[in-house]
Amino acid sequence: MSLNNNVKSALSFLLRMGLSVGLLWYVFSKIDMEGTKRVLQSADITYISLAGFVFVIVNGIVLLRWFIFIKALDLSVSVKDVVRNYFYGLFGNLFLPTAIGGDIIKVIGLCKDSSQKPKVVASVLLDRLSGFASIIVIELVMLLIGYPFIAGDKVLSTAIVMIGLGSTVCAVILFNERIYSFGCRVFDRLPKVKQGFMSMHYDIALLKSGHKSIEGYKAIAVSCCSQAVFAFSWFLTAKALGQETAFFHFIAFVPMLCVASSFPSIGGLGVREAGAVYLFSKVGMESGVAVSLSLINFFFMVMVGLVGGFTYVYTLSVGRIQCYSQDAVGVGPGDA
Repeated sequence: MSLNNNVKSALSFLLRMGLSVGLLWYVFSKIDMEGTKRVLQSADITYISLAGFVFVIVNGIVLLRWFIFIKALDLSVSVKDVVRNYFYGLFGNLFLPTAIGGDIIKVIGLCKDSSQKPKVVASVLLDRLSGFASIIVIELVMLLIGYPFIAGDKVLSTAIVMIGLGSTVCAVILFNERIYSFGCRVFDRLPKVKQGFMSMHYDIALLKSGHKSIEGYKAIAVSCCSQAVFAFSWFLTAKALGQETAFFHFIAFVPMLCVASSFPSIGGLGVREAGAVYLFSKVGMESGVAVSLSLINFFFMVMVGLVGGFTYVYTLSVGRIQCYSQDAVGVGPGDA
């Protein structure tokens, strides 16, 4: 069974790697590499640094959003553990399926020393859904004000509708007890698992009424703020590359790129670059510049994600040292 799981994991990784490499090859085969190289060499380091700093702020805002749900669910976890597992998740997003990889790492990390496992899962799930909800809000606002590059594009309009429908279905399932209970019948032969899922539903259902319902709207507002700040990071990067593209274009396009990068791939590579070329070409940006813009933001993602990697290695090392020290203390002179 273990061998089968390893084979499946290897095939999944190869599939994601193949998709990323294939899309990158296709994108780079369509752009002027010499022109792209010149654009990157002439990049303004001041704007790049500012964009990187803003990207760090984005992660701070997203972390705050998770804390909102943790507080609303009365989840007893230390700030240190939440921050540490958040960065673990960012590191995992560089290698695991970006839609859920980092979320799974956060759940496993917090559940390890928590007796409130259903609440841990609920906090991560609600955090993810609030992110999608903010994208819907932003794109619907763009549609309502008649933004031509969205309203006139069937692909984008369809994508927005699909995301909206998917988020609505998830919300209905999570908050409707009858539908949720019916779905949990598949776990009738696993009573402990079923009880865990039902406990998670009860925790989530508490957010429907009373003052806690405000926390959900607050999280969506914070998420919208994070999307706007993230778009500003892309805007500054474009400035560094000598582009004069209006900020509103980034508000419209960057949230859609976030959705695209959640498709199974290696850190969103390939998918995000193809999306950037498709979207920013609509406002006259050269494909090489759009790819450079995306890759620089991926570099920011890697830098922040490595913080999680270094934290993990450091924590693991400290744990081993403490374990060794405790073992050494337990050895008496006559035992040596």
